[in-house]
Amino acid sequence: MQFEHFLNKLDAISTQPLFALDAHLKMAPLERVQYLQNYDYSLHNPKASAVLSLFYPKDEKAHVLLIVRSSYPGVHSSQIAFPGGKQELTDIDLQETALRETHEEVGVNPNKVTVIKQWSDIYIPPSNFIVSSFMGITNKTPEFVLQPDEVNSIIELPITELLNDNLVQNVRMTTSYAQDIMVPAFVIEDHIVWGATAMILSEIKETLKSVF
Repeated sequence: MQFEHFLNKLDAISTQPLFALDAHLKMAPLERVQYLQNYDYSLHNPKASAVLSLFYPKDEKAHVLLIVRSSYPGVHSSQIAFPGGKQELTDIDLQETALRETHEEVGVNPNKVTVIKQWSDIYIPPSNFIVSSFMGITNKTPEFVLQPDEVNSIIELPITELLNDNLVQNVRMTTSYAQDIMVPAFVIEDHIVWGATAMILSEIKETLKSVF
């Protein structure tokens, strides 16, 4: 998809109603479904965090950025994610959290990003985070500078590939809370994108499919 064509649809994307639960359930592991359907996660006093789905041109085609997290002690070690992290006391709001973390992790200046809309929040039981997700646009191909303690590498996913239903498969894997289970995932080359990141991607995908 040409980036200019993508830009021409931004107004439609920004005003599209959120697909929320309908989109999340398509990519939710069975063990997570209870946390999506009328579950009061506020009982756990979850920590606030935010991520950014950054859209940008590469070779004149529209792409969205994913990161491969570095290996470290923790439930999200080595996982595929959007750039982002927990809210700090100095952050004005969660949008600032998403932009600050993106700057720290992959070197994209917040001044170069226009936030288009906020996606639906997602609760992550293993780490007790509530994740707010934002859509951002930058009009030039970023020069990514990775923070090696947090980011091992990046995945530059063409929007055309995201909209391909063949990208979604059921994959057998072991997670932080279950062993040898089948989970729905986006399989991007040799990367398996599952859990909260896949659920956010699902909402993005359903939104874009409704516009293009």
